[in-house]
Amino acid sequence: MQEPPHFVQRFHGNIAVQDRIRMFGQKPATIWLTGLSGAGKSTLAFALEEQLIGLGHACYVLDGDNIRHGLASDLGFERHDRRENIRRVAHVAQLMNDAGLIVIAALISPIREDRAMARAIIGPDRFVETYVSAPLATCASRDPKGLYAKAKSGEISSFTGVSAPYEAPTDPDLHVDTGTLSPAESVAQIFHFLREKCLETSAQRSAQTAGD
Repeated sequence: MQEPPHFVQRFHGNIAVQDRIRMFGQKPATIWLTGLSGAGKSTLAFALEEQLIGLGHACYVLDGDNIRHGLASDLGFERHDRRENIRRVAHVAQLMNDAGLIVIAALISPIREDRAMARAIIGPDRFVETYVSAPLATCASRDPKGLYAKAKSGEISSFTGVSAPYEAPTDPDLHVDTGTLSPAESVAQIFHFLREKCLETSAQRSAQTAGD
């Protein structure tokens, strides 16, 4: 990664991390959903976002397909392009975390080294590697675009799980098996993790306000 010129400096405002935690009633985090195409990452990401917003929490989904329409529209799917895509998304997530938001990033992100890079950019205390798993046959059966069939026929090259590797996390922070769990059960599992690690209850907010 190229370093910025020496005259480009970082500036910091007067709002501290704790100020944003009090304002939003949550600790910022990035839930990084990784898994094969069709495993359910986007489905879970947007369902989790809806639940969090409904409870008054500030969050946003960075979805891999949506990113490809703008931020990464100049990138392909070769190894170096995938790494650059993850680097960009990680920096956006890091900025959004600094703003106090919970970020839900849904990207295949197939290479362990690249996910480790994302963790380093975002910060290990904020990065939650969440492995969304399902058998390859199940993922292919869920595929409305027919991408798996096109990849097997050679129409699509470098397709993860068929013609490109997927390196499953060896020790994820959270493992959600969508091959056995329903979407609602899967979202509940992620939400329970977030509630324990990041979210303040209304009672906690009231107690903190009273203490101030």
